[in-house]
Amino acid sequence: MDLQKLTARLSNHIFLDGELKSPCAAETLAVISPIDSQRIATIPLCNNEDVNVVVESSKRAQIEWAQTSNQKRASILKQCGLALKEHAEELAQLMSLETGKAISTESRLEVKSIEEIFDYYAGLALEIKGETIPFDPNVVALTMREPFGVVGAIIPWNVPLMLMAVKIAPALVTGNTVVLKASPEATLTVLRAAEIMGKILPKGVLNILTGDGPGTGASLVNHSDVAKVTFTGSVEGGIDVYKNAAAKLIPVTLELGGKSPFIIYPDADLDRAVNDAIIGMRFTRQGQSCSAASRLFLHTKIYDTFLEKMKIQLAKMKVGHPLKEETDIGSIISKKQYLKILDFIKLAKEDPNLDVCEIGKLLEDISIKDGFYILPTLITGITNTHAICQKEIFGPVVCIISWQDEEEVLKEANDTKYGLAAAVWTKDITTALRAVKRLDAGFVQINQYNMFKAGIAFGGFKSSGLGKEASKNSMIENFTREKLILINIM
Repeated sequence: MDLQKLTARLSNHIFLDGELKSPCAAETLAVISPIDSQRIATIPLCNNEDVNVVVESSKRAQIEWAQTSNQKRASILKQCGLALKEHAEELAQLMSLETGKAISTESRLEVKSIEEIFDYYAGLALEIKGETIPFDPNVVALTMREPFGVVGAIIPWNVPLMLMAVKIAPALVTGNTVVLKASPEATLTVLRAAEIMGKILPKGVLNILTGDGPGTGASLVNHSDVAKVTFTGSVEGGIDVYKNAAAKLIPVTLELGGKSPFIIYPDADLDRAVNDAIIGMRFTRQGQSCSAASRLFLHTKIYDTFLEKMKIQLAKMKVGHPLKEETDIGSIISKKQYLKILDFIKLAKEDPNLDVCEIGKLLEDISIKDGFYILPTLITGITNTHAICQKEIFGPVVCIISWQDEEEVLKEANDTKYGLAAAVWTKDITTALRAVKRLDAGFVQINQYNMFKAGIAFGGFKSSGLGKEASKNSMIENFTREKLILINIM
């Protein structure tokens, strides 16, 4: 596969009516590969005219799509999943090129998850149903579920295909059409995936816009024919989306940031806990995950042992060129994000009370000398009130905090504006359930920290967002509206 030819073909296009098309907008944004800082493509900075054209296409398509049977929509969704599976390696390589994620530990796994997501939602097609209500002997009362119409979806760059699937699959199977705005840092893979599905989906059912958040994204949210918005991104971006949607009185789903606690009790299985702490911190994704377990609370009795085991494991991890099979950890998404992470690390190094340990092996490769690579970084001696513990870094940096008193550690775990995820490690189920009841997070795990799975409701509390995603209930709540019907039979 020639990635250079593929990126050139995708360059400066949007996806409209089932195919790649030139935009109305003349302005473009450069696509810079974080592997080596080389420009690999350009994408359109879509303007209001582009948004109008794309939304109008989706509005037209939605009339017929809503009248398509649930079983037919499910069949089409399954076909999309299979088609994407056939192009799995191509999509994985393209994703690694533009996002810097390691192909062996991240990109291939993400592409594999897409078929599972499409299969899951296709299987729920017949669950889009109402209910009857015992209202009155002379009245038949029933409800039915209807699609909203055109759904505006906005996704970030860290897991572009997975989030694309999580948003479009439930929206499409329920009879909506989707206009999706891809992240400017991860547009090419999304465009290619849409092009593959475009051979199966009716024209206009899925359209893709490219561009930035303040311009293109805001224009999409503000469009009068967009009836529902689903957004994944920063807290600041989510607030802007919420404000704009509120002005139209349309529903929104927001999946935002996190600063998730990972609490280890002294009786925990340390080997398993260490392994899951590394997985939970999403080091193989360079820590670029909203659910990253970035605050690690270690009981004083096991603090030194746990830390030593963790360092041994991290020392084995290889940081390097994302498209090389031996690489465990790739590059940070962009220079801007790279410098932001380095600023946090610098802040920690300048604090005499903190110790900063950078672990792992940067593979020697002249081709990545201008890329954005950071080793897994552990910060010890820190307290939960420190700015580094309170702000979302979105990089491979974990704060390690010691604790002795259970009451105090649970208070500290909750002492953050976020409430996305949390984990508790202990062999005592009573202790575990007591902690779970106290933790102010939308997704809590005991003795594990698994990745996302279709069918498990995902979403947070507080500044981590509004609503859930990826489950049957969230599909019904997020992508259908309820209509009440009363029939007088007298």
